Amino acid sequence: MRRFTLSELPDVIPVFPLPGALLLPRAVLPLNIFEPRYLAMLDDALRSDHRLIGMIQPRSERDSDSSPPLQTIGCVGRVTSMSETEDGRYLIALTGVCRFRIDGEVEGFTPYRRVDVDWSDFEQDLAGEDHDDMFAREEFLALLSRYFEIGNLTGDWDTLKDADEEMMINSLSMLCPFDVQEKQALLESPRLADRRKTLTALMQFAIAGAENDEGIA
Repeated sequence: MRRFTLSELPDVIPVFPLPGALLLPRAVLPLNIFEPRYLAMLDDALRSDHRLIGMIQPRSERDSDSSPPLQTIGCVGRVTSMSETEDGRYLIALTGVCRFRIDGEVEGFTPYRRVDVDWSDFEQDLAGEDHDDMFAREEFLALLSRYFEIGNLTGDWDTLKDADEEMMINSLSMLCPFDVQEKQALLESPRLADRRKTLTALMQFAIAGAENDEGIA
C-alpha cells in the first residue's frame, strides 16, 4: 500500500460518521456503501490522487440527527479494494493510514461531510508498525478466551494465536462489540501498549460484570 508522509496528507478530508466503526492505522475495515451521499463520497475519493476517507464516530450512537456532533479524533483510510454489486452498492476495504484531529467542519455543496484536520499529534502512525514490548501473549489469549466465552463470540483462533501483537490488538479493538465511548478510548490510546491496556481493562470489566450477574442469578 502507498506510504504517506505528513506533508502529503490533505488539509481537508471527507468523513464517514458511523457509530461503532473503528479504523486503526494499518488495519483493514470492510464497508458496505449504499447511501447516495456516501456513494458520491466514494466516487469523489476515487477521483482524487490519494483515495482517502476519514472514519469518525458520532458522539452518541442514539443520535438520530442526520448531521450529529462528531468526536474530535478519527482515523483516515485509503481505499485499497472495491467491487460494485448488481444493485449499485460498493463493497470496499479501507486500510488505516493515520489518525487525525478535527479542527472544524467545511461548509460546501457536497452531500457528505468534510472537515479540516490536523495530523500533527499522530505523526507516529506514519512511521510503520508499532510494537508492545510488554505484551504477554499467553496471558492475553487466556483472557480473550474467557471474554469470548462469556459473550458467546466466535473467532479464528489459529489466526489470532499466530498474529503479531499489532494486528491482534488492533483487530480485536475494531471487532469486539464495545460501545461508542469504549471504541473511542481504544482509538485515542497513544501507542499500541496503551491500547492493549485499555482493551484488557474492557475485557476484564465485561467478564466481571457477567460473572457478577451469574452470581446474583
